[in-house]
Amino acid sequence: MTPATSLFTPVEADLRMLADNLKQLVGNRHPILFAAAEHLFGAGGKRIRPAIVLLISRATMLEQDITPRHRRLAEITEMIHTASLVHDDVVDESEVRRGVPTVHSLFGNRIAILAGDFLFAQSSWYLANLDNLQVVKLLSEVIMDLATGEIQQGLNRFDASISIENYIEKSYYKTASLIANSSKAAGLLSEVSPETAEHLYAYGRHLGIAFQIVDDILDFTSTTDTLGKPAGSDLKSGNLTAPVLFALAEKPYLEVLIEREFAQEGDLEQALELIQHSQGIQKARDLAAHHTKLAIEHLTTLPTSESHQALINIAEYTLSRLY
Repeated sequence: MTPATSLFTPVEADLRMLADNLKQLVGNRHPILFAAAEHLFGAGGKRIRPAIVLLISRATMLEQDITPRHRRLAEITEMIHTASLVHDDVVDESEVRRGVPTVHSLFGNRIAILAGDFLFAQSSWYLANLDNLQVVKLLSEVIMDLATGEIQQGLNRFDASISIENYIEKSYYKTASLIANSSKAAGLLSEVSPETAEHLYAYGRHLGIAFQIVDDILDFTSTTDTLGKPAGSDLKSGNLTAPVLFALAEKPYLEVLIEREFAQEGDLEQALELIQHSQGIQKARDLAAHHTKLAIEHLTTLPTSESHQALINIAEYTLSRLY
C-alpha cells in the first residue's frame, strides 16, 4: 500500500510552503491560540484536503504556475478542516487524535472551543479576501454543512431506524462537503468551464463519501494503535455507520442492543460480534468502491498530467486502506 504522502509528489513543495504559512496565518497575537495552532498544524496530519486543492489547481493550470489565490484556498481548506476537528474532539470527549493529545485535553474545553471558533473566523476572513463571490459562497456553505452534520449525528445517536440514505447525507455534510466545494473552488480560480467545475465538485463529493465509509469500516477492522482512537468507539457512542446499518438488516437482535444503548454488561462486545458475523462490512466495502469508481469517472474531463494521475491515485488509495 502506498503511504498517503507519496501520492502528493507533484505538490510536495507546495505542501511544505502551506505548513509554514498555516502557523503564520494564525499569528502570535494570542499566545494560547498560537500554542494551540502550533500543536494542531504540527501534529503531522495527512493534509489530504489541501493536497487535493493544490493538485486540482495544478491539473487545471497546466500551462502556467498556480496563483497565490490557489495557495490561499488550500490553506483555508486546511484551517476549516482543523477547526472542525477541534470542535468534534470536544463534542466526542476524545483525549487523543492521530496519537497526539487533543487541544481540549491540553488546554481545556473553553480554549478548544475558542480556538476552533478563531480558526473558523480566520478562514472566513481570508476567504473574503480572495475577492471571488462564488468561492466565498461555496466555502461558507461548507462551514454550515459541518455544523449540520454534527447536529444530525447528535440527534441520531442510537437510532437504529436511520437509513443508508440518511447516513450518506450526514457523511456528505461532515466530510464530503469540504472536499467537494474546495475542489470546485480550485477549478473556479483556474477559470475552468462551468461543466468542468461541476465534475470537480462531483469528484470531491464521491471521494469524500468513500473516504468517510472507509474510515467507518476501519473503526471495526483496525486496532486502536492504527486508528489513534479506541476501535469500535463510533458504535459505543451511538454513531451508527454503514457496517452497522447493513448488519441491522441481517441481525435483528443488534437493534435490541442498540436501542438499550449497550446498557447491560457484554452488550457492546455482542454487538461487535454480530457485525463481524454479518455481511455489513463487505457491503460497506462495496459501497465505498462504488463511490471511488464514480469519483474517478468525473476526472475524465481533465487533461492527462502528473497531477491528474495523482488525483486518481488518491481515490484508489482511499479504498486500498481497507486491504
